[in-house]
Amino acid sequence: MALTNNTILITGGSSGIGLEMARQFIASKNRVIICSRSLEKLHTAKKLLPELIIYQCDISNPEALQHMADWLVTGHSDLNILINNAAVVHRTNFAEETNLHEKFATEIATNLLAPASLAHMLYPVLLKHPNAKIINITTGLVYTPRADYLFYNATKAALHSFSQVLRHQLRNEPVKIIEVLFPVVDTPWHKGNTPKMAISPQRAVEEMISKLEKNPDEIRIGAVKLLYFLSKIAPKFAFKKINSLS
Repeated sequence: MALTNNTILITGGSSGIGLEMARQFIASKNRVIICSRSLEKLHTAKKLLPELIIYQCDISNPEALQHMADWLVTGHSDLNILINNAAVVHRTNFAEETNLHEKFATEIATNLLAPASLAHMLYPVLLKHPNAKIINITTGLVYTPRADYLFYNATKAALHSFSQVLRHQLRNEPVKIIEVLFPVVDTPWHKGNTPKMAISPQRAVEEMISKLEKNPDEIRIGAVKLLYFLSKIAPKFAFKKINSLS
């Protein structure tokens, strides 16, 4: 995969892994567009990286998602890489939760429906360009779930499955489907409760980019490689281990 002279959309690109991706892709001479629900975070990101193109969008809202896709098709028809990075999570106790349906619906809309819908909306544009990619960001938790994420594991596992099926359906088309599975990364996503084993966003994205050059179907970052093998040979041990980590 050529890592320069691309036009890249990163959803959830105003902080954390998404912002670090934007920083490293810009440094490699790519044109980067980011979207986020928060206009304040978008402006802060643009102050850090003036080359960024920003767009405010709540991707869980189908109408807002369509407006963004129309804006991209009209004004940024050179787009050739979509990175579905945005996600939300709730730490939820099934027996105690009073707002279960709404939280589940929000996670499904953001973590699964939006990536699939946006890929479909932008596919005709991507199809026109060489080196076109749809990159779906998931997690090692697709192999072994973490018990305090009642819904998040399931939505990312569904995106993992969707990526596999989409790759198969488009196997004879020029758009490459890549899934990147991240371990725990030290970002604001953890809201001050970052696990001790978390790696830095810089390290996580550097490994991702180095492996993107080989154009694989799946990229397992850091400890995800070990979790993948543990989940295959000792699934009960893997579940116990992932849920014992602080």
